[in-house]
Parts: sequence; structure tokens; C-alpha cells
Amino acid sequence: MPLPEYGRSIQNMVDYALTIKDRGERQRCANTIINIMGNMFPQLRDTPDFKHKLWDHLAIMADFKLDIDYPYEVVHKERLVCKPEPVPYPHARIRYRHYGHSVEVLIKKACEMPEGDEKQNLVALICNHMKKDYMAWNKDTVDDRKIAEDLYELSDGKLQLTDDLLRLMAHRIDIYYRPKANAQGNRNNNKNFKRNNNNNNNNNKRS
Repeated sequence: MPLPEYGRSIQNMVDYALTIKDRGERQRCANTIINIMGNMFPQLRDTPDFKHKLWDHLAIMADFKLDIDYPYEVVHKERLVCKPEPVPYPHARIRYRHYGHSVEVLIKKACEMPEGDEKQNLVALICNHMKKDYMAWNKDTVDDRKIAEDLYELSDGKLQLTDDLLRLMAHRIDIYYRPKANAQGNRNNNKNFKRNNNNNNNNNKRS
């Protein structure tokens, strides 16, 4: 069946309409079929062009062979078989796929910003996000030195992970990763993330 959603009974009615020789009777039969089709989907009666779609469907089920006076210009058979135009897909090169394209866009934006607290907060947010992405990929641990190297590379040497940024990153973690009382799993994940961050800070201080 061309349109199975209407069922075998409607398709049989359409097939019968094709056998009617009298044009007037054939037209009345088509109108009756349209009314029955419309009653099958009463929730769509207020949808724009609902009637037009029904006549399109009737033409499709009749394989465009039903000789009647259509109240609308129905869809052409050629349009049903033509392939749609290909959707363009961005092919931007991502240097580190575990960080994704969004991190690179944020780093570029940070490089364009003037020096100040707003830029520092954005870079701290980016670095914390890079650490989360890296941990999701590595599933074990992340070293601040690795984040510093990747930040330096992705920014073409314009951004560096300083001690002030490390303290700001830890401060943002304390603010935005505070565990919720009703989410034990989230508490554990956040504790691990904070403990990992503190360990890296201590290692950097010792080195």
C-alpha cells in the first residue's frame, strides 16, 4: 500500500473509484473517500492545508491515475521520487576531539578579549571544562600540566595556565560543583573531580 496509515479498507475504496466509468459518480466517490479519510484524523482538522494534504494522499494512493476534478493542485509524481538536496555538513578540523569544537571556539573568543577579570573567569571556565572532557575520555586522572600544554597549543601561545588561574579554577569548582543532598552519585563525582583538582594543585606547588 502506498500509504499504510489509511489501512486496507481506504485503499480498496480508492481502487474501486478507479474502476468507475462515469466521471460524475467517480467524483462523488472521491469526495466520500476524502470525508472518510478526514474522519480518521479529527485532531488534524484545524491544521493548515489539512484538506489539501488529503487530496494529495488520495492522488498518491490512486497512483495519480484517478481522473477527477481536484479542488487543489495536487503533488506531482516526479516530486515524490526526486532526492532532496544534500545537507551541507561542516568539516572543521578539530585538533583534540575529546575537547570538541566548542572549546576551540571559546579559546578563540578568550584570546580576543582584553585583559581583565572577565577574561580570567572565562579562561578558568574553559580549563575546568577541558579537565572534565579529558577525564570523560581518560576515565582516570588529569594533570594540570597537560591542560596547560593543550591550552597553550590551542590558543597558539596566547593563553597560559598561571597560578592565579589555578586558584580561580579551584574557586569556581567550590562554587559550581557543590554536591546536592539528594544526589549521592553526583556528590561522589564532584568530590572526585575536586580531589583530583586539589592533588594537581599540590603537585604543581611541589614541582
